[in-house]
Amino acid sequence: MNRKITQPRSRAGEFVVQLSATRRGARLARLLATEQLRSWGLPSEDAGLVIAELATNAALHGHVPGRDFRILLRVYGDTLRIEVSDARGADVPLRRAPSADAESGRGLLLVEALSVRWGTEHGPFPRKTVWAEAALTGS
Repeated sequence: MNRKITQPRSRAGEFVVQLSATRRGARLARLLATEQLRSWGLPSEDAGLVIAELATNAALHGHVPGRDFRILLRVYGDTLRIEVSDARGADVPLRRAPSADAESGRGLLLVEALSVRWGTEHGPFPRKTVWAEAALTGS
């Protein structure tokens, strides 16, 4: 008789990577992070969009020559926490409605829509971290 042996999915884990604050680094952040989520057996579609937006913001708006940005994924219980830290601590992201004909400026609206909550933290200087948390219930 054949029996399928399954392992319970882990609901705890951490993944950290530091990347260059470039468009290429932002793309790589999304690829590496979504692959990590897959390896944990977690859904990656919505989280991948949040990761892409926060990493792109770090590369475009948080860029300081010679400084990298860092992405951290942390799973605890039924929550995925996504953190992206950059070296431009004085520039805090603000969610604001773009004009109807704007070609950009909707990223944080997407982060807000796909997250349970999000925000920013400062320190140590000059670092800032933009974070978002997503519920994993039902996954």
